[in-house]
Amino acid sequence: MDPQFVWQDAYNLGVDVIDREHQRLFKIINKLFTFQEEEKDSQWACQEGIKYFKGHAIKHFADEEAYMASIGYEGLEQHRRIHQNFRENTLPALEQEMERTGYTQDTVDHFLGVCAGWLIGHTLTEDQCITGRQARKWENLLPGEELAAIKKVIVQLVFDMFHLESQVISETYSGEKFGRGIYYRLAYGAAQDGRRQDIILVFEEKLLINTVGKVLGIQTNKLDSMLVHAARYTARQFVGRVLEHFPDQGAFELKEETLLSYEQFRTIFERETLQVSLLFNTGGAGYFAYCAIAPHLLESGVGTPIEHENAMTEVEEYLSKRQAQEAQEEADHRPKILVVDDSGTIRMGMKRLLEEDYAITLAESGVAAIRTITLNRPDLVLLDYEMPVCDGRQTLEMLRSEQAFSDLPVIFLTGRSDPDSVRNVMALKPAGYLLKDLKQSDIKQKIDGFFAKRQG
Repeated sequence: MDPQFVWQDAYNLGVDVIDREHQRLFKIINKLFTFQEEEKDSQWACQEGIKYFKGHAIKHFADEEAYMASIGYEGLEQHRRIHQNFRENTLPALEQEMERTGYTQDTVDHFLGVCAGWLIGHTLTEDQCITGRQARKWENLLPGEELAAIKKVIVQLVFDMFHLESQVISETYSGEKFGRGIYYRLAYGAAQDGRRQDIILVFEEKLLINTVGKVLGIQTNKLDSMLVHAARYTARQFVGRVLEHFPDQGAFELKEETLLSYEQFRTIFERETLQVSLLFNTGGAGYFAYCAIAPHLLESGVGTPIEHENAMTEVEEYLSKRQAQEAQEEADHRPKILVVDDSGTIRMGMKRLLEEDYAITLAESGVAAIRTITLNRPDLVLLDYEMPVCDGRQTLEMLRSEQAFSDLPVIFLTGRSDPDSVRNVMALKPAGYLLKDLKQSDIKQKIDGFFAKRQG
């Protein structure tokens, strides 16, 4: 791997003293990438390069703050605190980590990933505010307007940072799996009154490769530790910028971050009430979700908090577990079944009955089923006929209206066995129907028979 920072016009503020130093910092990072790849004197070169980077970063912060003071920039104090945190907390912690381990490749990767992510996020968010390019904070929002405001902010930030056109495809994202995902939780607290809130970002793997990876110049289609570290810090800048747009959110400070497995992520959705749950599409670049949860409802134990001391280990372990899970999923040739029912008891009962022989996905409504099928097509849908809002008939009609799903097998689940009800069900030409009051062994036998007949 030979990553390189790719300078883009979007980074230019039009302020010479700042733009020149940004380009210089990018070049220093690129030199460190080169030193890291070389075996001879690599430790000495990295040590000297890191000192050089630190010296230029500190000088740049002072020059940038002096410029902001000269133009009377109202966000100077907040900007200064961000610089101070990176200078007094982040950089020293990274240096200590490298010194403690003798500048191993892993710790240098960690340093480069964090600095790259911080520079990407800070240049594309906070520094852009100096020239007024970023949208100002929203004021006097009514409760009903907050969701629309958050959507606008996120869409604009994605465009400002990565020049990607994004659109909300769901305002009620309920944790469906899409592609290979990274699940990243940020816990914030307000010092004044002790309030807490959690933000969970879900990124499709290819989106990180197409955005942060592209900026780094990484030529790969797989995640590695450097890219995850860079993505962490870019995401922190992104979320911080979103929160600052809202008067009642600006008092929150980051307290904790964790990388979640998909199972831990799903647990949150099953147990907690979400304040915001938005699913975005960026065209061909990939999907991402932005979720805000009332943090006091979260239970402990959803993941190991990432600190400076354990960040490298946590990311490596996370990637290792994720790769093992992906390998297991690729080796899993079981047919995929989507169970759709508004009853949690029915959903979990079907899951327990079938999960030994089939890969089971669950959806609690017709709308969630359509979204799940779009993102991860199953081999069979077990669809409740009687559901509120969007029932089984409407769901199947929507599926059949799309050419891509016109041949998707659907078996209705119904609690009614009278002739009229059966005729109504079969008029939609499903692959069959199952009565919910059948013995579990009979339901299992019928589903096994369906797949046996298909294979035959």
